[in-house]
Amino acid sequence: MPKVRVAGFGVSLDGFSAGTEQSLDDPLGKRGPEVFQWFFHTKTFHAMHGKEGGSTDMDDTFARAAMDNFGAFILGRNMFGPVRGPWPDDSWKGWWGDDPPYHAPTFVLTHHEREPLVMQGGTTFYFVTGGIEEALRRAKQAAGDKDIKIGGGVSTVRQYLQAGWVDSLHLAFSPVLLGQGEALFPGLDLRALGFSVTERKVTEKATHVVLEKGF
Repeated sequence: MPKVRVAGFGVSLDGFSAGTEQSLDDPLGKRGPEVFQWFFHTKTFHAMHGKEGGSTDMDDTFARAAMDNFGAFILGRNMFGPVRGPWPDDSWKGWWGDDPPYHAPTFVLTHHEREPLVMQGGTTFYFVTGGIEEALRRAKQAAGDKDIKIGGGVSTVRQYLQAGWVDSLHLAFSPVLLGQGEALFPGLDLRALGFSVTERKVTEKATHVVLEKGF
């Protein structure tokens, strides 16, 4: 049965998944990239950017799983780009160039309408103004028998968790302290939401924890 998953989601030891002051120069906010050091060295990340090499270690195993078997993606507006308010034009096409890594229908939460954006490699961005429930309904229709990934950012993941609509959660805890940023856990009772730990693996760069419902 298809699942709604959060996967490959980096978290600092003090609970932050993004830094402060997101901008064109800092897509993950100030110091935000520190929570994804486990990901950047992997073969999966290199391949996503058309490069050779990269590790094939346990980090790569989790990185590969974090992009595997998804038929649709859901992103918050900030995950798509730094543009705020009404879209001034259609010039911004995301952080990823002409061939984004999704290769599937990708639904972007926004308060401002915009026509669908067809990219190379099978990615089409659809801009959803009806909220998280509408985005999930459309993503399920698009995904067929594959899973749906809630790709971030922090606010989007929190909303879907609070609504009880996430089935599986893979967090990669990086051994860094950000001190400030976008916090993932405040007000979330993952145990009450039905989650329990089903897997834990430790590498040099992260502690990977998988939580699922129904166990």
